[in-house]
Amino acid sequence: MPALGRLWPGLVLSAALAAAGMGLGGIGWLQSHGLSALTLAIVLGMLVGNTVYPRFAATCGTGVNFSKQNLLRLGVVLYGLRLTLQDIGHVGLSGVVIDALVLSSTFTLAYVIGTRWLKLDRDTAMLIGAGSSICGAAAVMATEPVLRARAEQVTVAVATVVVFGTLSIFLYPALFDLNQHWQVITGGVDGFGIYAGSTIHEVAQVVAAAHAIGAHAEDTAVITKMVRVMMLAPFLLLLSVWLARDRSATGGKDARAKITVPWFAFAFVGVVLFNSLHWLPSQLVVALTTIDTALLATAMAALGLATHISSIRKAGMKPLLLASILFIWLIVGGALINHWVPIGLGAVE
Repeated sequence: MPALGRLWPGLVLSAALAAAGMGLGGIGWLQSHGLSALTLAIVLGMLVGNTVYPRFAATCGTGVNFSKQNLLRLGVVLYGLRLTLQDIGHVGLSGVVIDALVLSSTFTLAYVIGTRWLKLDRDTAMLIGAGSSICGAAAVMATEPVLRARAEQVTVAVATVVVFGTLSIFLYPALFDLNQHWQVITGGVDGFGIYAGSTIHEVAQVVAAAHAIGAHAEDTAVITKMVRVMMLAPFLLLLSVWLARDRSATGGKDARAKITVPWFAFAFVGVVLFNSLHWLPSQLVVALTTIDTALLATAMAALGLATHISSIRKAGMKPLLLASILFIWLIVGGALINHWVPIGLGAVE
């Protein structure tokens, strides 16, 4: 680990931008439009990173890199405090199956369409797929260490989550009204809540969209979304195994490389299991989740600082096109999956 004297300038800068993002994230209008502290932190980071930061990059670079790598992993681990195994019981087996089908189908489409049709580089396609299929920016950031992706690839993927997740906030209440007539998604408000939680990108966006439908829909949607977030750990492990086998099959210079085990994903599961015991006082859990938001926001701010607009510009329209295809799939394909899987299997009343 680098000496503290080399770390603190970048840490302080990243933390200051994160604090600003969290402060802005508390504004009601921004909250109602699904703009979370993480999204705002990366935007602020990019603004500073492409204006004044280059003058201080030599001094702050070590701390910024530490923030977007080490603090990120710790933030993902503590994210488990938002989840419990009881969450699975509330949505039942049907909610778990729906989440799994949406995740696997969306990520597979991202890889196939992104690499074979749009000719995107593999890492960008996978990062966009992870963000669309699991939990938005947090999933993109958690997948980055496994892929060893570049900062601009991560930022492009996060940007697509922001664009289409924000559209979801305004679209899903209208879809709910349409569904009242067409009944594509059964189960009433609960059924639509599962649909929203299984197909909208970010947790904050799920809350904003479902809140406009009703309190009951919001509760169901958030629980379904949390179960989807819980699938992040097995997803990262399976991705690591697949990447190791792919390197071996292609015979590249890393052909003998071992599986990159995402240990922070296992720690994430451990925190979820521990949190399910409800041993910690609720006030302490609230405090720790606030710290976790600060850690993730600091990592996002650091990512923004390390991102150059010119690199994003070079990516062109293809990432946006891929994300738009996945967005359509989440709406249409997700509705079909929710229609086919019967609601209420194994649910805890």
